[in-house]
Amino acid sequence: MITSAHNPKVQLVRALLGRAKERQNQGAFVAEGVRLVEEALASGWTMQYALHGPHLAGRAQSLLDAMTEAGVELVPVSAEVMQSISETETSQGVLAVLGHRLLSLPEPLTFALVLDTVRDPGNLGSLLRTAAAAGVQAAFLSPGTADAFAPKVVRSGMGAHFHLPIRTLGWEAIRQNLRGLQVFLADAAAETSCFQADFRSPLALIVGGEAEGASSAGRRLAQEQVCIPMPGRAESLNAAAAGAILIYEVVRRRTT
Repeated sequence: MITSAHNPKVQLVRALLGRAKERQNQGAFVAEGVRLVEEALASGWTMQYALHGPHLAGRAQSLLDAMTEAGVELVPVSAEVMQSISETETSQGVLAVLGHRLLSLPEPLTFALVLDTVRDPGNLGSLLRTAAAAGVQAAFLSPGTADAFAPKVVRSGMGAHFHLPIRTLGWEAIRQNLRGLQVFLADAAAETSCFQADFRSPLALIVGGEAEGASSAGRRLAQEQVCIPMPGRAESLNAAAAGAILIYEVVRRRTT
């Protein structure tokens, strides 16, 4: 059992949790918690190794048994070490180091999400989770958007990373990937309501960041702008809420 925070495997976890550059250089990221690691295992995601605390039982122990059967290297650590590297207030006692993997983009692409300078990790993870649940086929992240594989994004995504193709690209590459799609931009000042727009054809939705909305590059890419009606007194919706409304309005229009 590892009892030192200076162990190389523990130090690698710390580095992956703390620095986007380290995640890029290592081609790896961390999933923490029983449910997330279960999702990764069920999806066949590559696991470099998993750290676990002592005295696990129930669902956590069943997960360790399943990882053992799958040939994953399990590394026991003390409760103190596990808590010291946990990103949550109370650790569930399991985390895994996962390799980066690009899920294939579907052909044809008919429903895409573009996240433009969404810098809040919680909002980004929530948007990815909503996209995966609603059947969005791919998410494209623009320059200036938070790292999709940062710990809080992965936690908020609740397994979306293992099912939804995610690409962080420059604007020209995003434009190339959206060829043939009608591109809608969410903008509170738009004249057309999202409830009036035609969302039945192949499309991409651009959702801008929390503070200033979409970037100038995102606005240039958009062909139409839509707003979400707000008859109440709120000034605006946050990116996660706005994105969820728009995504599910597309789903509603396509299924009614």
